[in-house]
Parts: sequence; structure tokens; C-alpha cells
Amino acid sequence: MDVREKISLLPHSPGVYRYYDAAGNVIYVGKAKDLHKRVAQYFVPPERLNTKTRILVSKIADLQYSVVDSESDALLLENNLIKQYKPRYNILLKDSKTYPWICVTADPYPRVFLTRRVEKNGSLYFGPYSTVMHARGLLDFFEETYPLRSCRHKIDAETILRKRLRPCLDMHIGKCKGCCVGAVSMEEYGSWIAEIKALLKGGAGEIIKEYEARMKQAADALDFESAQEYKVRIERLQKHYARSIIMSARDVDADVFGLVFDGPDAFGNFLRVRGGAIVQSLNLGFRMQIEEEQAAVLSEFIAEIESKFGALGRELIVPFEPDVALPGVKFTVPVKGDKLSLLELSVKNAREFHFNTLRQREHTDPDEYRRSVLEELKNALGMSVLPEHIECFDNSNIQGTNPVASCVVFRGARPSKKDYRKFKIKTVIGANDYASMKEVVNRRYSRMLAEAPDDLPQLIVIDGGKGQLEFAWQALAELGLTERLTVVGLAKRLEEVIRVGDPYPLFLDRNSQALKVLQQIRDEAHRFGITFHRNLRSKAAIKSALSEIKGVGKQTEQRLLMHYGSVARIAAANTEDLANFVGPVLASRIKEALTEGSQH
Repeated sequence: MDVREKISLLPHSPGVYRYYDAAGNVIYVGKAKDLHKRVAQYFVPPERLNTKTRILVSKIADLQYSVVDSESDALLLENNLIKQYKPRYNILLKDSKTYPWICVTADPYPRVFLTRRVEKNGSLYFGPYSTVMHARGLLDFFEETYPLRSCRHKIDAETILRKRLRPCLDMHIGKCKGCCVGAVSMEEYGSWIAEIKALLKGGAGEIIKEYEARMKQAADALDFESAQEYKVRIERLQKHYARSIIMSARDVDADVFGLVFDGPDAFGNFLRVRGGAIVQSLNLGFRMQIEEEQAAVLSEFIAEIESKFGALGRELIVPFEPDVALPGVKFTVPVKGDKLSLLELSVKNAREFHFNTLRQREHTDPDEYRRSVLEELKNALGMSVLPEHIECFDNSNIQGTNPVASCVVFRGARPSKKDYRKFKIKTVIGANDYASMKEVVNRRYSRMLAEAPDDLPQLIVIDGGKGQLEFAWQALAELGLTERLTVVGLAKRLEEVIRVGDPYPLFLDRNSQALKVLQQIRDEAHRFGITFHRNLRSKAAIKSALSEIKGVGKQTEQRLLMHYGSVARIAAANTEDLANFVGPVLASRIKEALTEGSQH
């Protein structure tokens, strides 16, 4: 049966659909509230689909589907099938590393330890944790607070009764109470484990209250040793958890999802908050193989977290509504207050994850890194094409003397120094940056149109504000290039991006790679122009110092400079030495002229 015929038979029910290619491979798995309507959206005239989706549809040879009871069941089934089949066109989970967990074994005297393997053996696993440091910090705290065993022996009533084990060093130094020899009861040991489980679930507040009550009871009974022990435990708990508690959100119990999008990539941060304390945190990256709605990416993120952490909380704090409803779960999109602060914290962590991923990619996959930077710049400036070729102009002069300009070229977000150009201003008199910019831009692109019309840049950056940008735009308009090129100015004061015809500047995120590449090319243009201007000033100074002395011609000037190296050394030489090169009369004249010049 043809795929389009199958669509007409699809039910109007929630479910999961699978697309197969001609070889029988699953190439896409999707969920739907209404299978019939959702699948039909793919089989519309091609011009109504984006490029990547058209490619997907062109490869569909067969369609299968599964009906489920609810949207939440569809979300979970979709997540499981994606992991099973790894379809080419689905959202790709980019994070493949194994995260650390804290394991509490199911023994009569349980062990508590760090692991990266989750096994179905009756043990309880808490996590995963974003970093080993976080998990080890918790284990160190438990070790300080509770005298737990660290050995791997099997310890039960029979082992203790038959005295099969000898106490180890940990018992002798007080780190373990000696459960291997029956020095601590299962009930007392179990109470410590119960507290650890409660702490790992985010119940620090309740345990502190319980300790405070026990401390008061012990003090009232004049059992000051026990009261001091509880006081020490309270202080340790408060010190350890003070760093993870959001003070303004002490009563909040919620799961928080922050997302940052960058072209086809998405970067997510998950925070589990209990009693205002962040008890779990995880970063995940996603790559969208075809264009996906942001709500669908959020749903995928939520499903992945549920598969890793188990049941979600009753309230999920999200930046926008996902495309699926979950029974018993309330989605909150905060606009103010403590919950907004939690969402902003999660988004901040997602941005940091994004930044670190890009920095890591800069070394491991530089081509992909540069592509993502250019993609970010394209989106930030609203360009229709990727700015693979960028040129930047900068003027340089001091009180109108030796006015010059520089043009630096970046290709693929990297300097292309062989394409750098420097200009002496020819038609402008005095310090007129606006007219100088117009002259240089006109000269640059009139020549490119004549010699290499196919090598025009996609983006031109002007170092300066509205004035310089306006005159550069006039030059391009005279050449008929305003429709083909994007031109922006980058002002130094607040690093704002100025656009032609827009009265309001564009402020890019200070940490964005888009702004950093603009700053890099602007700074490079400034450096290149200043170096050129400095060289011209040095040559002009030498020319005015020697060539204006009567009797010193070009050959004499070159001979003196080659021997002495600089005008300053010529001025410091004695008359007799100079006379060996130019004769006594001219030597005296040079010495007198340079000595008078240094005094002025």
C-alpha cells in the first residue's frame, strides 16, 4: 500500500509514527496528539516545506505507527524508539558521556559509593550528577557526618555471629562503627542510611529541624555530649547545603528546564529543586537534523530527563509550553518572582554549557566551530546568507597628518592576511573621517567589481558610528552594491552594532561568539591601520630631518642611514666621523641642523 494511502487510514488518536527508507531502515520517529493530522502535514506541496524536511520526505518509502492512550505515553514511546533505532533525521542527543551516580546498596548494612554503572540489583541510585566533583563533595560530607563502612565485604547476621571478619583500620580510627563485628545495630545504621537517602532527595530542611528538636531534648535531659553531636551535624548540614539553596525560593519544589538555541543546535540545563536546594543538575546538548519547533525540542528534553532521573516533579518550570501535556504535571512559565529567578539560573547554566561546548569544539573540530560562529553572526544580524567573507575598514590619522585607511579580510572567521589592503587618502584634505571612509570604500569595491566581481564579501564592518557607516553606504550605493551586501558599523563606546536606516543600535550578548568575531576583525583592522600610519610617520620624519638639509641628496641620505641605522645616531655622531662620509663642510652642516632640530 502506498504511503499516501496509509495516511488516509490513520486514526485521529495520540500515537507514534515511524518513517522507513527503501532499505527498510527507520529514518524518523515522531509523536502526535492526532496521528492523521500530524503525518499529513509532511505530505503537502514541496514548496511549503523547508529544505531538510523535503529531503526527509523524498526518502520515505513506508510508514508504520503505534496508537497509545495519551500524549505522555507517546512522548515516552518516542524517546525509547529513538534510542533503539537512532534515526538519521531525529533530534540527536549530543551528550554521550557516562555521568556519575551515588549508589546505596540493598545490603543489611548498605554501602554508599560513586559509580558510573547503573545495575538492576535492588540498589538505589541517585543522580546523575553533572560533575564528579559534585558527587564526591556529597560523599565527603557523608563520610564526615556518618561512620559508614567502606569495605566491600558481605555483612549480615550470620557473618557477625560466626565472627568471619576482623575489624579494619577504619574502625580503629573512628571512621566506621564496626558493623562487621556487630558493634552497631542494623537499626542505628539504617537510620543513618535513611537520612542520607533523604538528603539525596533534597530533604535537608526536614533533617535539620529534626536534629534541632533532638538537640533540645538532649540539652533538657542534661545529655550535653549528645546535644553537641547534634549541633555539629546541624552546622555541617547548613554549611554544605548553604551553597545550593536559593535563599529567595526556600519553599519551591520544582524541576526547571532552561534552553538556549543556536541554529540547528540546542543546549539544555536541568535543575531539580527541593525546598529551595538544587539537588540535581544536568546539561544536555541536542542537534536538530530537520527543522523542529522549539516546543518539540523541550518535550524531547523533558522525556530524556525523565528516562534518566525517573518520575518528574509535579511542577515543571519552563521557558515556554512544550508540545505535549503530561498527566499530574503543571507547566509554569514564570514572568516574575522566585520561579523566574530559578528559570534564569537554569538558562544561565545552559548558556555557560553552550559557551564551553563552543570553546571545546574550537580545538576538537575547528571547522564546525567556525561554522557555528558564522551561523550565530548571520542570525544576529538578520542576514540571508552565511558571512563566509567579511571585510572591515578603519581610518587612521593624527590631526589630519598622513591620513590612511586599512581593510582587513576574514574568510571562514579567520584572518586572510594576503588579502589585507592599506590605502593612502588621496582626495580628502585634513582630518575628515567620513569623507575618507567614502573614498576608501569606493576605491576598494570599484576595483573589486572590475577585477573580481565574484569575490565580494557578504558582510562589511565599519569601525565607527553612524557617520562613517552612512558615508560607506553612500559609496556602495553609487556602485549599486547596497542590495547585495550587508553593512554594519561597530561603535567602540558600548560595542553596539549600527545598521543603516535603523535608529536603534543592536546590542549583542557580551559573551556571544558573534560579537567576539566582530570585535576581533575590528581590532585587527585598527592594528593594521595604526602600524601603516606609524611607518608613514617614521619615514616622513626621516625625510624632513635629512633631505631638507642643503647638500644632502637621496644617495647621501641612504648611505648615512645604512651606516648609522637612524637619524638619532647620526645626530649623536661626531663631526670627524661624519666627514669620512660626506666631507668636513657638509658634516658640519648636518651636525648643526640635527642638533638644532633636537633642541626644538
